[in-house]
Amino acid sequence: MVPFFVERLSDGGNMPALIIPDRAIVTYDQLAARVTDQASAFGTEKRLIAIDASLSEHAIIAYLAALAGGHAIALLPPGDTSVAVRFEERFRPDIHFRQFEGRWRAAETAQPSSEILHPDLALLLSTSGSTGEGKCVRLSSANLAANAASIAEYLHLDSDDRGTLVLPLHYSYGLSVLNSHLAVHASLFVPGKSILDPGFIHDLRDNRCTNIPGVPYSFELFEKIGFRDQRLPHLRLMTVAGGRLPADLVRLYSDYLAQNGGELFVMYGQTEATARIAFVPPHLLNDNPDSIGLAIPNGVLGLVDEDGREIRMADTPGELVYRGPNVMMGYAASRADLNRGAELAELKTGDLAVRNRDGLYRVVGRRSRMSKIAGLRIGHDALEQALSLKGVQAAVFGDDQSIVAMYTSAHSEDAVRKTLIETSGLTAMHVAVSRQDKLPRLASGKIDYQQLKASYEDCRFRRTENVREVFREAFFPQRTADQDTFVSLGGDSLRYVRLSLNLERILNHLPEGWENRPIAELATMQQAKTRMQSLGIDLVIRTLAILLVVIQHATLWPAPGGAAAMVMLIGYSLARFQSGNLFSGRVARVFRPVMSVLVPYYLIIALYGVVWGKMPWGSVFLVGNFGLTDPAERTMLPFLYWFVEAYVQMVVIWAGLFAIPAMRKAGAKTPFFFGLSILAAAMALRFLGPVVWPLGDREVFTVPWILYLTAFGWLAYFADNVSRKILVLAAGAVIFPLVAYYGGNWVGSWVKYMLQFAFLGALLFAPRLPMPRWVAGLVLPISAASYYIYLFHRFVPELVLAPLEAKLPWPVFAAASIIGGIAAGLLARELLKNVPHWTTLVRLPRAAWRKAAAFPAAGGFTRRAV
Repeated sequence: MVPFFVERLSDGGNMPALIIPDRAIVTYDQLAARVTDQASAFGTEKRLIAIDASLSEHAIIAYLAALAGGHAIALLPPGDTSVAVRFEERFRPDIHFRQFEGRWRAAETAQPSSEILHPDLALLLSTSGSTGEGKCVRLSSANLAANAASIAEYLHLDSDDRGTLVLPLHYSYGLSVLNSHLAVHASLFVPGKSILDPGFIHDLRDNRCTNIPGVPYSFELFEKIGFRDQRLPHLRLMTVAGGRLPADLVRLYSDYLAQNGGELFVMYGQTEATARIAFVPPHLLNDNPDSIGLAIPNGVLGLVDEDGREIRMADTPGELVYRGPNVMMGYAASRADLNRGAELAELKTGDLAVRNRDGLYRVVGRRSRMSKIAGLRIGHDALEQALSLKGVQAAVFGDDQSIVAMYTSAHSEDAVRKTLIETSGLTAMHVAVSRQDKLPRLASGKIDYQQLKASYEDCRFRRTENVREVFREAFFPQRTADQDTFVSLGGDSLRYVRLSLNLERILNHLPEGWENRPIAELATMQQAKTRMQSLGIDLVIRTLAILLVVIQHATLWPAPGGAAAMVMLIGYSLARFQSGNLFSGRVARVFRPVMSVLVPYYLIIALYGVVWGKMPWGSVFLVGNFGLTDPAERTMLPFLYWFVEAYVQMVVIWAGLFAIPAMRKAGAKTPFFFGLSILAAAMALRFLGPVVWPLGDREVFTVPWILYLTAFGWLAYFADNVSRKILVLAAGAVIFPLVAYYGGNWVGSWVKYMLQFAFLGALLFAPRLPMPRWVAGLVLPISAASYYIYLFHRFVPELVLAPLEAKLPWPVFAAASIIGGIAAGLLARELLKNVPHWTTLVRLPRAAWRKAAAFPAAGGFTRRAV
């Protein structure tokens, strides 16, 4: 039986199948032809073919050709000679397909085995991590086909998708990415580089990848390279399996993808089930970040107790059992096992789990003594055996984060750690050792592992505050010297995250290009370090902007520009967080943040309506800034609140543009040049709008007056190279003086627009700003509460401090207004951020609200405050 995704390759026609840098695209027609040719070369008699499973078209074609010919395949780690030798000793493959002297060759065994291969056997995948010889999982063509179909179904894959082939093919998860995409005639991009290599994200964007798979470790690396700060307009989903992704990263990437019109799929699987067993539906993820979810299509999950009886009650732990067409045929330890048929009706996973009342499963532990760290399955018993061979009497235990060995022999801790590291393949940062006088034992004489785990705190990893020491820990037992760098020491991805986190903790920031900096230089940084923290420049600008608004309103000094900066940030945020929705036509999702903005706004409208005894309908319908109503007549809120109306109107404009298919296509294809077009149109509107619809002083509150600022924010995000950044800054150098001159040509006007030019330059060329931690501690809460400060800051001088205005010196009153206004916004955010929208209430005495309602009638705040 040939899997359907191999048998139907040619149905993909001229659609791209494999996209590999610096090579011609391989279409499905071409792939099918090459697979047929290679299958002929392998012959028709069923053979065991070992393939070095590199991420190359040669290995992929050989794999598919062997399936097409009905052969049994063993996918081996590429370039690992020791694994290949051991496999050949145990399984005696008939053919080994690998690179030799730069060319791919199928080398036949001189003395082929006479043992017959079972007709259903299609694939062998190793379960071994880094300890012991491990076992091979026997998989049939039906297993492969069923799992590929299930994955394609719940991920909603189709021929328009383009997957990213970055995970190893000899790893069941990586292989499932290939199979499931071929099953729907989707294309696969093979970047040929790792996450840490320069240009990785740019390659994904340039090749229009729609989905990216990763293991938990991958997502830690994504954070290190600033993945979420990059624009990937075609990305619609990310998947994670191979271990538990921390809940904070689950929520972080779930929210990031949702904001950009995508989804995160958290999955659970085992090689014994071909690849996948369960997944969490994305809409349930935020409430269940530690869950493995539901069984995949055509699969069934259950729990059994120690006696094998089914557990039906919720929240009761038991062993997780899976049934489905993707359950393996069985294990194999030698060639003789390859003639056996299917031996399992269900898979006992060895994981302990619970099922909640919604039917979602959550893994809570392991029955077996096994850890899974960075994708490596580490057997505790195998480590104990390896230590025993060295004469070390030890008890080994651990979890999916670390391994601990407690021992009683006279060996040094360094010697024991060295053996653990060499045997497990982990680094010193993942293992800990502790010498004990004796090991606790049960009455039966067996080691009491529960008591050992209870004393785990006594042998926690050493938390060093020294740069040289963390390098020694990372590369132990390799020697390190001051002139060494992470790269020169042969640093790998396994060490990268732990070491970078330690350096960031010690230095309070991670120096750019630290991987190529000598240890001595980093140590010097530690000695001269200041307590610094780096923040995104948009957060800093948002904080400065709201402070400018509060200060100007409190002092009437010519320091305008705060609201204008916030308008620019509207465009920047649309580009950063909503462009995925805009490009994909999901414009309704763009309005989700608008709702959170309108809730406190309508609360204020309701309160004014109660106090005034009439509803300010102009503000209710968000048209108060159109000049149709007047605060003096109580038909709209004070002019202060123009920003909320303008914000909603600008979001409607941007969403409306992308609702038009032609505009959406243009914007998605070249977002930067689309932004330039919007800037040009907005500038025309800026000068023609007041002529067509003259509003006098009120024109500063209207969209035609400020829309161009959102275009600058959009361009600041999409200016992804130096020439584009310079072009945008040059445009600002022309436009801002122009609008300053025609916007009144007074001191405040020039201050306002030159400030916008400075903010634009910062967005373009200084995306992050280092500052003392105590300063960052002030910036972050003010930035987060900026909108609430905007809404509520004037209640302090106009309501709370009004009785004291005549009694206090003006500087004291102004300072109290500023500080009190900021405090009012911070307090409002804390009170309102978690209150359900339909029960949000703010209670103030009716008399106090009457008093507060008086201030707009006197003209409100300065109209040049924007």
